[in-house]
Amino acid sequence: MERVNPFEEPAEAPVFAPKPKASKPVEIDTVDQIAREQNFPSRQAPRAPAAPARKRRTYTTGRNQQINFKATAATIERFYRIADEKHLPLCETLELALDAMERDSTPRS
Repeated sequence: MERVNPFEEPAEAPVFAPKPKASKPVEIDTVDQIAREQNFPSRQAPRAPAAPARKRRTYTTGRNQQINFKATAATIERFYRIADEKHLPLCETLELALDAMERDSTPRS
């Protein structure tokens, strides 16, 4: 087979045939039925239980710096519970905890 000359005139270039028509797509129900009959496992990940959405906290406080740290789920839940019980912004809850720690100047060992 010879290579096609890129400088040939279009009339001399080979003619490409149109693509054949695509076959009719198979219905999803049919595919699901065949998969069940053949014991084909599903590849969809199981749905994870959704965590309950927390109530939004919107306070205009003038605070514009962010702090980010890791904690256990129990500690985070405890922090949010205390803030909710006292109806305080998260930062004010942290500030009160820091103030209490500074008043109790006993070092931890």
